[in-house]
Amino acid sequence: MESKPPPSPSTLRRLIDIDTAVSLHLYSAAQPILPRPLLKALEISGDGRLFFPLAISIFLSPLSNTTTSPLVFTLFADLLIGAVLDLLLVGLIKHLVRRPRPVYNKDMFHVTFAVDHWSFPSGHSSRVCFVAAFLCLSSAAIGEIVAQWRSSGVEFVVKLLDFFDSDVGKAVHFLFLGFSFWAAATSFSRVLLGRHFVCDVIAGACLGVLEALIVCQFLNYSILASIILS
Repeated sequence: MESKPPPSPSTLRRLIDIDTAVSLHLYSAAQPILPRPLLKALEISGDGRLFFPLAISIFLSPLSNTTTSPLVFTLFADLLIGAVLDLLLVGLIKHLVRRPRPVYNKDMFHVTFAVDHWSFPSGHSSRVCFVAAFLCLSSAAIGEIVAQWRSSGVEFVVKLLDFFDSDVGKAVHFLFLGFSFWAAATSFSRVLLGRHFVCDVIAGACLGVLEALIVCQFLNYSILASIILS
């Protein structure tokens, strides 16, 4: 009796194998070229242990005064809501999927939470892409805030706008481009550092953009305040 051939690997298994191979190739190719301190600096800039306290500090800062500057308060409140949402969603998905990190992952910071042992999705990617997408979706509000600060004579804003010929729109556009470049570089660095696989980073980036859309459309401070007060 003829033995049956072994079953072919599933589509998901093939995708994981390709993802693993491509990620290892990118990691190996980057080692002799890119300076590791640069990649580590990008890692620190997108770390949740920096981002979350920073979001809280900005929200509690004198700039975020609901009486004198309600628009700034709302913007910073939405940023903090997004930070909390990102923390919850990334933690939940990591716990459910439980994909191990690459075997060549080394000298990683001491993990704070158990879910940090897992690779999918990339929390750094979701975080930085949330910030970039949030700034893009909030560009009109940011433009209003910058214009208000210029009218109030805030010195650093006035000096900053001098570089852009006092064009607020151009300054906001440059701000968005800068954060977008940072988000892309930080996300890609996760693969080059060996922290994540390519699909982890893509999924994290998509999640971050989705979080920004959710915060700006459905889960922002104005909507939550109206629900609570109604």
